[in-house]
Amino acid sequence: DGMAAVKGIKCSLCTKVLKKIQALAGDDPDETAVASALQKGCQKLGRTVGKMCKWMVKKYQDQISEGLQNGDMPRDICTAIGICKS
Repeated sequence: DGMAAVKGIKCSLCTKVLKKIQALAGDDPDETAVASALQKGCQKLGRTVGKMCKWMVKKYQDQISEGLQNGDMPRDICTAIGICKS
């Protein structure tokens, strides 16, 4: 069940992953830039974190993509998808 994996992802890890993806997407990214950053971002994080990153991206791609395009902070996106507590 995926919920166990969600609880396994720490807020700090989620934030770290999204900061990396946000940096790759650049300022004011469009959907294409975000999609490309989501693909590349996980690869740059090493095997263990990368695996979790891929899972997170797959599960929450729409929310992450929307958040990044809206210029939301990584921490706020992680809170919105329920990994960080508000």
